[in-house]
Amino acid sequence: MIPMTTAQMRDAVRGTLHGSEAVTVTALSTDSRSIAPGQWFVPLAGERFDGHDYIDKALDAGAAGCFCARLPEALRPDKVYIQVEDTRRALGDLASWYRGQFELPVVQVTGSMGKTTFKELLAGILSQRYNTLKTPGNLNGDIGAPLTLLSLTRAHQAAVIETGMDAPGQIRALGRAVRPDIAVITNVDDVHLEYFKSREEILHAKAEIFENLRPGGLAVLCGDDEMLRTLRPDCDTLFCGLSGDCPVHVEDLQDLGLEGLRFTVATEKDRYPLSTATPGVHMAGLAAMAAAIAERLGLTKEEIQRGVSAYAPAENRLRVERLPGGRLMINDSYNANPRSVSADLRILAQHRGGRRIAVLGDMTELGAAEEPGHRAVGRLAGELGIELLVAVGTRSQKYMVPEAEAAGCPDIRWYENREAVKEDLAALFGPGDAMLLKASHFLNRFDLLADYLRDYPF
Repeated sequence: MIPMTTAQMRDAVRGTLHGSEAVTVTALSTDSRSIAPGQWFVPLAGERFDGHDYIDKALDAGAAGCFCARLPEALRPDKVYIQVEDTRRALGDLASWYRGQFELPVVQVTGSMGKTTFKELLAGILSQRYNTLKTPGNLNGDIGAPLTLLSLTRAHQAAVIETGMDAPGQIRALGRAVRPDIAVITNVDDVHLEYFKSREEILHAKAEIFENLRPGGLAVLCGDDEMLRTLRPDCDTLFCGLSGDCPVHVEDLQDLGLEGLRFTVATEKDRYPLSTATPGVHMAGLAAMAAAIAERLGLTKEEIQRGVSAYAPAENRLRVERLPGGRLMINDSYNANPRSVSADLRILAQHRGGRRIAVLGDMTELGAAEEPGHRAVGRLAGELGIELLVAVGTRSQKYMVPEAEAAGCPDIRWYENREAVKEDLAALFGPGDAMLLKASHFLNRFDLLADYLRDYPF
């Protein structure tokens, strides 16, 4: 972070300053437990905690000062306090002001699925030429995105910022801080129906990304998504995808199963022969979008090719891991929805030489799509001939298992939770088998099953 004075911070958040205007801040933290001397503390409030209760602890640890929605009873003369209406909003306002101190291309990414994968892919490509800042992990909300922006330095030459949502207005609010030069929507699906009434509402909420696009900006959209094809942003727009009628499209696609893909991305300017070791046809569509952006930002064909081939999935995101005895673990345990589970089942179905084992847990945040989504996944497992379906959770028992049985899945086992399945998992995973781990993360934590299998003495 470049240095800021407390006077600049006060003006950025439109707050009331108590203390010196001349204190310089070079770092900030939302966690009182990790405060370093001289940092600025941002106390956040949640359902079960209020960071204001830890202001004194942060100041004792050396914090130079803090934001606060309610002032402490006693103000320390050697510290600085900036009073604001809402500390979370102040963090976003500060990030917005801070982003304005930089002239560099910034890409904002949103979408129902594939945000993190696309962010990692594009950042890796851009890094072949530019010092590129990217959102760490999936910290894409109203805390993570501002903190990412506040980590910009003068050394950075580009940035890729991932933004997520679970309510209308959130992408708009994040966009006010990001102010992108390029806005990306990967797709629109039913994964937010716990919070929205329809996919159309999700589309409108995602389209908020265009409202803060900088003058002369570019919208890059998945041209394979029928709903995105209905959008007509008031800016230069580029549709990319597998469809041949997209201005940027995929040609000569070779699906190598669990070994990855080879394909060519054709733009109006050039053709890019590309390859990736990550399986899944969707990767070619994401690569088309990334190649189009990289081309627009001046990268060479060689840099784009090198960046795509070097891509490695983020942790617990469609990683094919080779375990002893020729076992293959397809670890896509971070999150799940009907479309992504179906795509993973089709990847699993391409395995030869052993059983195909799908370990699938409950999917959350589906709203009205909960029952049909689980049923569709169970039916597909049977239709693809998956030899063993291991279903975990009450939703899976109620909806997924009956459909899998009706579709002819030969072996189905149900477990109440992750710990119950863990007892049998290694015994089910024989030499030469391929096992898919896929479920909604916060409910199931299947990444812990991946850790267990990775360390198991087969």
